[in-house]
Amino acid sequence: MEIWLDNRSNDSDLSDYELSSIDFIIQQSESRDDVNIAKIIIEENRIFQDGKIIGEIIKVSGANGQDKARSLVGSVNWILLEFEDWSMIPIENIIAACTGSPTKIAALIRTPAEAQGAAFALEIGVDALVVDLNQKMIDAALIAKSQRGENLQSIDDISENENIELQPLIITEIKSGGVSDRYCIDLTSLLEIGEGMLIGSSSSCMALIHGETIASDYVPSRPFRVNAGPPHAYIVMANRTTKYLSELEAGDEVLIVSESQKCKSATIGRLKIERRPMLLFSLKNTNDKEAQLFLQQAETVRLVTPLRKLRAVTDLSIGDQILGWSSSDARHIGITVLSEVVER
Repeated sequence: MEIWLDNRSNDSDLSDYELSSIDFIIQQSESRDDVNIAKIIIEENRIFQDGKIIGEIIKVSGANGQDKARSLVGSVNWILLEFEDWSMIPIENIIAACTGSPTKIAALIRTPAEAQGAAFALEIGVDALVVDLNQKMIDAALIAKSQRGENLQSIDDISENENIELQPLIITEIKSGGVSDRYCIDLTSLLEIGEGMLIGSSSSCMALIHGETIASDYVPSRPFRVNAGPPHAYIVMANRTTKYLSELEAGDEVLIVSESQKCKSATIGRLKIERRPMLLFSLKNTNDKEAQLFLQQAETVRLVTPLRKLRAVTDLSIGDQILGWSSSDARHIGITVLSEVVER
């Protein structure tokens, strides 16, 4: 994490300050050269280094500022956030949006508490703290940098066309899940036998819920549909982020996974929401990670076993195994982040 000194007033005497740990000094122009620190120049809202545009300043005073910052992710090297009223949630959301992209975040801070908040937001923190010419604030930024260290690592997400690795999940408990709003996800394309969606109560451990491609004695098949569960459940989207079922809309692209681990995307045509009785399954993956899964108590809702057999949820027992997907990554508003999240 870098420390930037905001000296845009361009009239301060720098000789009384300990600046050896400052990475960059922000100025309004190149004219001042009485200190040997690499310079960042601000012109209007653009950030320049060595005569090249490297980013923008975004003034965050509401949702529009946050959305503007997120729209720049991937197209600039730096986004410098300047808050009208300090707020952690926009920083967390923008950090999540930048994860896995080349865009870095700098945040202008005014208090030691803001230094801690920005440095450790989502347990990842910003890439640079920007402080005024104030030794107390410089010290606070350096302390935050020292506490955080430099142990961040990159995330390798599954690429768009890459298969996904499924693994067995063991059912450890089955009980009534009460009555809830149940979401059926109806697609604009047809599913094949063996295909379904990854859904579950934990964003890092989900089951493969099979499509309604099999007719029964009582109802015809609905090969465009997955009976997905209650509104709080997560689903993996086509871009490998997650959403709650309650957030889905017609036109969204979801990930379709086959029992052979092949992936494709499909478009949601509509959502069908009704009150239905549910079963609550407690699951454990091969690393003993525990998770839960709510599904409608109906013979037409099917899961896939490691032997590629389809099993109705009403026929499952404790100790049975089903196919699912697990990850050690945490999520923030659906995006993989390098922080620790516990879901129970």
